[in-house]
Amino acid sequence: MDNVLPPRRTYRGHRRYSFVASDVNELQEIRARQRTFHGAYSRTALGSLGYSLTILRLFDPEFHRIGLLFAVLGALLFILAFFRSRHSTHDFADRHKEAHLYDQAIKTKGQDGTRIFGRPFVTAGWIVVQVTVVVAAVEIALLVLILRYRIST
Repeated sequence: MDNVLPPRRTYRGHRRYSFVASDVNELQEIRARQRTFHGAYSRTALGSLGYSLTILRLFDPEFHRIGLLFAVLGALLFILAFFRSRHSTHDFADRHKEAHLYDQAIKTKGQDGTRIFGRPFVTAGWIVVQVTVVVAAVEIALLVLILRYRIST
């Protein structure tokens, strides 16, 4: 006997990449979530990589460590963006077994219950903490490099 399970993360019976929005409001909601979830981390990583390339190409070799530090920051932010995008797969899904927890939450504007677009928006707290730790470590390392350069001159 073959037990075939339905796809786990579906939205109105469709998998994530085969879904077509039924109206403009739904399409707008999905695009807003994608901008929030995927775009913010990736744009920040690209900005850090661009800044590192600028430092590496335009400044003296004494500043190359700072450029490499920003390249490391960009790479780490891309890794965190990847994990955040994997987490957002859950947000593109019908209500699930934890739905009763969301029903007890305080409703915000747009969550009046007339229209449900997948799971309610929830901040990924652990990824925010990881980004905070990564950026704080890079800022401390940057401060150390600047102070070492300042003392050596």
